[in-house]
Amino acid sequence: MTSTTQKPPTIRQLPPNLINQIAAGEVIERPASVVKELLENSIDAGAHRIEVTIAGGGSELIRISDNGYGMTSDQLPLAVSSHATSKLPDDDSLFQVATLGFRGEAIASIGSVSHLTIRSRTKSDDSGSELSVRGGVQESPVPCGCPTGTVMEVRNLFFNTPVRHRFLKTAQTERGHIVEAFTRLALANPQIHFVLTNNDKQLYDLPVTARWADRIEAFFGAEVSESLIAIHSDDDQINISGYVCDPSVSRGNNRMQYLFLNGRHIRDRSLQHALSEAYRGLLMVGRHPVGFLRMDMPAEMIDVNVHPSKLEVRFTDGGRVYSRLLQSLRHQFLTTNLTQRVGPPQPAMDNSEQQGRPSSQLGLPVSVEQQQRQAVIEWARTGESQPAPASLGIPSLGTQPFRPFASDNAVIDPRHTAINSAHFNTQNVAADVAPTSTDDDSAPWEHAPSVCYLGFQVHNRYLVTQDDSGMVVIDQHALHERVLYERVCAKVLSEGACLESQRLLVPEPVSLTPAERTAALDVKETLAKIGIEIDEFGGETILVHSFPAMLQKTAPGDMLRTLLESVMSAGKKPDAKDLLNHLLSTIACKAAVKAGDPLTPQEITSLLEQKDLYHDTHHCPHGRPTSLFFSRDELDRMFGRLGPRGKA
Repeated sequence: MTSTTQKPPTIRQLPPNLINQIAAGEVIERPASVVKELLENSIDAGAHRIEVTIAGGGSELIRISDNGYGMTSDQLPLAVSSHATSKLPDDDSLFQVATLGFRGEAIASIGSVSHLTIRSRTKSDDSGSELSVRGGVQESPVPCGCPTGTVMEVRNLFFNTPVRHRFLKTAQTERGHIVEAFTRLALANPQIHFVLTNNDKQLYDLPVTARWADRIEAFFGAEVSESLIAIHSDDDQINISGYVCDPSVSRGNNRMQYLFLNGRHIRDRSLQHALSEAYRGLLMVGRHPVGFLRMDMPAEMIDVNVHPSKLEVRFTDGGRVYSRLLQSLRHQFLTTNLTQRVGPPQPAMDNSEQQGRPSSQLGLPVSVEQQQRQAVIEWARTGESQPAPASLGIPSLGTQPFRPFASDNAVIDPRHTAINSAHFNTQNVAADVAPTSTDDDSAPWEHAPSVCYLGFQVHNRYLVTQDDSGMVVIDQHALHERVLYERVCAKVLSEGACLESQRLLVPEPVSLTPAERTAALDVKETLAKIGIEIDEFGGETILVHSFPAMLQKTAPGDMLRTLLESVMSAGKKPDAKDLLNHLLSTIACKAAVKAGDPLTPQEITSLLEQKDLYHDTHHCPHGRPTSLFFSRDELDRMFGRLGPRGKA
């Protein structure tokens, strides 16, 4: 029997070309990566016009020409060397990066897996220089004729790495990725003229624009540009500007959420979550908001050197950035009427136009009285004790008794939250939330809402009203659902308040899994705030002692399990608002007036009055619109009443 000895491995220095190919595997994933890296170099070079030409999905040809600073003949060999860059003038610059690229790997990596030709000329030179690299092998620079700037021509990408080339998708798919990379950089730099040509066909010609909405419209069309809501917020360190779309325009994924930090496109789950959280209750489940947001902050607050493609960043105070974005969006939504408009909406103003103007003018007009009432509700929601202005005649929700039923001894029915025998009990509802008069003893419903001149019911499901600017069609169920939701939220979130509950004569035992039992006991106090009192019984059984009065026809065990599923999936201890959202998603449809229920004129007026009392009444808690707005001009246009000069 012979024994063989295996030679131990030895450490060897990798050759530069192999190092560049390994680096290319990290930086150059596909043709779109080449376009991104070279476009960033052109932008950093101070170019005012950049032209991109591709063929064969980028694997055959990528040519990017710019009119930037250019390079001299002695700089060209350094440009294709690893870790050589002009963007870090000293070692300390790494911690305050002000350019898009800074690693010095991109061109060397591209040259190692393609046929690369560079032509460049500076403004002070009489002629340009040309350098060729074939699979990482450099040739000496030679003189050539070219305009000021740089032309980067990449052919036969991945010709010497067949495995990587084999995994490329079709030319059409790769073209789509290139267009996306082009879109991100063109959106971030409206001060630059961009041109994109594919297989000799021009796809985009984007001239310089001072109005960012024009650049957005060039990529995404009128549907998006006409629904933009301007956002602007500045706290001296964190500046946020840009646009988000009206909730009527949404997508089935988050690909149309463009976030730019100091001019760099980034992906950040936390900021995307803040964007989605701001739209909570405005979009239906499964829909994602559309947004184009630019953030500027000092370089010392961020670290961009955490991802090879620089798509991700790290914040020194991520919680502050998250809160700032969320508050900015929510404030804008609070002061903008998001009632869904039928027909073309008002054109979006750029940030320079919208500064100094009331936020309410960025959407549909919001009356002064409406804004004052919204402020009162916001005081109540935040738990502050500031009283409502006496001129409005609105009782503070923090001190007003919460009476969701027709009377204390009324028969409890899920629909009796604000209804009596299939209708509103207008006396009690109005006393709870509608404006009251201090000058006379007339009933609250005799005071019409500030913008409503009439209100009648269509097919026992829609309410039609008008104001000076047009007509509004309201879904009675969706609106009542939102009103009930806001009333319960105001009650539960006010300090020391709890939702009305009904004590069970005999506590109901509910069998749970061990995980459900643990979760239930962890949130016992929060459950009590929404009217569900529980206690241990033994084993995995929980006793339910009380239940929300508006849900007396719902099985306590079923509702408790539904809430516990949400608690366990959240991965954190929920607050009362989180549980309330899940609770109302199940009960709001049962507690609100239904489509098909006839309403009396007094009940219609009472509901319309409550619409003015709360913000977010343009959408129900599930994200469906509660109303559709038809402007007077749009009605005239639809009926052919507008003449050649736009007059009816």
